[in-house]
Amino acid sequence: MEAAVKQLFRWMPFIFGIGFIAPLIAQSMTYWDVEAPFGLSGIQLGLLIGAPWGLYAVWRGRWI
Repeated sequence: MEAAVKQLFRWMPFIFGIGFIAPLIAQSMTYWDVEAPFGLSGIQLGLLIGAPWGLYAVWRGRWI
């Protein structure tokens, strides 16, 4: 059980990237009436930003 919790917390930045950052970007774009480029939806653009950012945070061990 301890190993499972450690793995969950290890991947928490990625989960945060797709579960919080992506919807935040999409909602901000909707609020300010900004269109996503290349015909993407707001959530798709948010996922394209949030997921790699979260993976980078997992890989480096920090967000910046």
